[in-house]
Amino acid sequence: MKLFSCACQGLDHQNHPLDTSKRGFLTGLTALSGAAVGVGGAASLLWGGMDSAHAQNAAKPHRIDIHHHVVPPAYVDAVKDREGVAAPKWSPQASIEDMDMNGIATSVVALIQPGAYFKDVELDRRLSTQSNEYVAKMVQTYPGRFGSFATLPLMDVPGSLKEIEYAMDTLKADGIGLMTSYGTKYLGDKHFWPIWEELNRRGAAIYVHPLMPECCKNPFPEVPPSAIEYATDTTRTIASMLFGGAANKFPNIKWIWSHSGGTMPFLWSRFTRQEVDMKEKAKAVLPNGVLAEVKRFHYDTAQGHHEGAMAALRALIPTSQIMFGSDFPYRKGAEVKDGLAARSFTAEERMAIDRGNALRIMPKLKTI
Repeated sequence: MKLFSCACQGLDHQNHPLDTSKRGFLTGLTALSGAAVGVGGAASLLWGGMDSAHAQNAAKPHRIDIHHHVVPPAYVDAVKDREGVAAPKWSPQASIEDMDMNGIATSVVALIQPGAYFKDVELDRRLSTQSNEYVAKMVQTYPGRFGSFATLPLMDVPGSLKEIEYAMDTLKADGIGLMTSYGTKYLGDKHFWPIWEELNRRGAAIYVHPLMPECCKNPFPEVPPSAIEYATDTTRTIASMLFGGAANKFPNIKWIWSHSGGTMPFLWSRFTRQEVDMKEKAKAVLPNGVLAEVKRFHYDTAQGHHEGAMAALRALIPTSQIMFGSDFPYRKGAEVKDGLAARSFTAEERMAIDRGNALRIMPKLKTI
């Protein structure tokens, strides 16, 4: 048991030093990967003890959840006094229990908002690396149950390029997890283009989660920012990608937008009108047309599985671009599972949404 305690240093909620070195991490990771660790074995002791009989008796899960949050204790400790951070109660055990109850085989996890963006270069770099290492250890501890959307200190271009290399080549992340905006910059901003160039070269999947933007504050306290501004911020960043030219310029990136594309499907006529109003410039940044780019994007179903959202989204894009997302721990997996079951998908379409579409764009994802 000493082996596992050492290898998982930083995962234990009572012992999560912030200064874990990469060398120490890699040593522990190598030791851990060489051990036979399963949900019902040593891993259950590490993570608080999950009922292995329950896991073995449950129906074999098949879904892949690509909108599932991770809350590293060291991240919470580092940012707990900062505005805009509201960490939900979470543990790997809680994730797995909800996954097992809802037929979810694997969750590709991403850091909670605001990610690694605190306008402090050293802090942002440190939080990115620590969070990515934490998830890499989770992936090793629970084989097939978790994948990783790695965090980047996105406003820091050199730091992001360095972290991409470490996260994807050494830690074997399955993709990248980002926020819709960083300060007043949206993802189509040319500040980020050197990062997109590298991720385009790699053909990376990039999952994008919204947050409260700096540009706009909710004017009435009765409704939290997440209720309106989050979905709207997704739409803003999609528009910046399309009309700023980044979507067409970096075609190998597989973009995944949260919550069925935010409000973009409902505002579609405004997007097509913008393409007309741009005239010749639209031909330069959208040579294939705005609809062709939108059809290449991917969209998760977290909080966007109800009839209105699905009808609007499916009017624009094929089922091959829709992916199962739960939004755990903010929402339970049952919500989206039952919501999708109430929609008019065929059995083949449901299997594609539940699993096949994720594996198509992340073929190296290890899942049970």
